[in-house]
Amino acid sequence: MKASTLKRPQHPLPADVKHALTERKLTVAYKQRPPYQQNDYIGWITRAKREETRNKRILQMLDELAVGDRYMKMPYRPKV
Repeated sequence: MKASTLKRPQHPLPADVKHALTERKLTVAYKQRPPYQQNDYIGWITRAKREETRNKRILQMLDELAVGDRYMKMPYRPKV
């Protein structure tokens, strides 16, 4: 079976998200996640239509990174 050639658009890290990661000292935890997870988080956050929703999504990402066992409300176990 041939591997898929579909690629997701790469989302740049917005300044407010970068600031939130720095404030909570979670930049390393974010960078340790696989690239697809980093990209999914940013795409999900930037698609929010309302500022309230965007902030809620940023907080969810930060909380998941802080605990380390969740990704988009799904169980996550990092590879060691």
